[in-house]
Parts: sequence; C-alpha cells; structure tokens
Amino acid sequence: MAKQNTGTKENPWNLKTAPGTSEYTMYREEEILVCKVGSTTLHYQWRCVDDLHAMLKKHGDWLELGAADEQKPAKENTVEAWGRSEKNPVKGWYGLKKGFRGRFGMYLPPLLEELGLVELEHNPKNNRVKAK
Repeated sequence: MAKQNTGTKENPWNLKTAPGTSEYTMYREEEILVCKVGSTTLHYQWRCVDDLHAMLKKHGDWLELGAADEQKPAKENTVEAWGRSEKNPVKGWYGLKKGFRGRFGMYLPPLLEELGLVELEHNPKNNRVKAK
C-alpha cells in the first residue's frame, strides 16, 4: 500500500482543483498553509482549514466555491467571499501575501475533501462544497 501524504514539505498533499484541470500541492509549515501551483507559492493561515469547515457545518448546505484572484471581486455567498470577508473569524483575508491572497475558493476545498471533511463537486464549472 502506498504511503499516505502527510501534508509536510517532504510529503505534501497532491491535489487537483475541483474541475480537475490543475494540479498543485499543499503542506503545513507551523501555522502556515503553503500552496504551490507551478512556480507560484501562496500562503494562507493554517487555521483556515478548521474555520472553513466550521463555517460549512454551520451553513449546512451546498455553497458555491466562487474562486477569484485577489484583484477581482468575489461573488457573494461563496467560499471565496467568506475567505476575505470582515465577517469571518480573522476579520478579513486568510491569504498572507498581498497580491497572492485570492483563489481561496479554488485551493482550499480540495484540501478539505482530501482530509475527509467535505463533499466537493467536480463539474467543469460552478462547483459547490458541503461539510460532512
């Protein structure tokens, strides 16, 4: 049996976006979640994993991902909008580096699916996520 990825720098989670069109890796480095997409590296607060799962449990139904770059507005009532909202537990962006704080709705839900915390749709567009 193959060794399961543990989410370390040496053994990151190998993930695909919800539509399955892009591959990327994620791993935990202390209190930071590192996301490597090609030559681009994004950093999110590690607590976003638990916070997003808790929000989805409270929401109780499917929620659209709504992924968007930081420079573009997020569609309302989406994972992306929540990941940058003044109403989330950190009162703003979970992303740590200005210019690379977006795409929360693209990269976080597949990690939560890998961790067994959510159900995630895998359609070509407009995917949704729901807590287990």
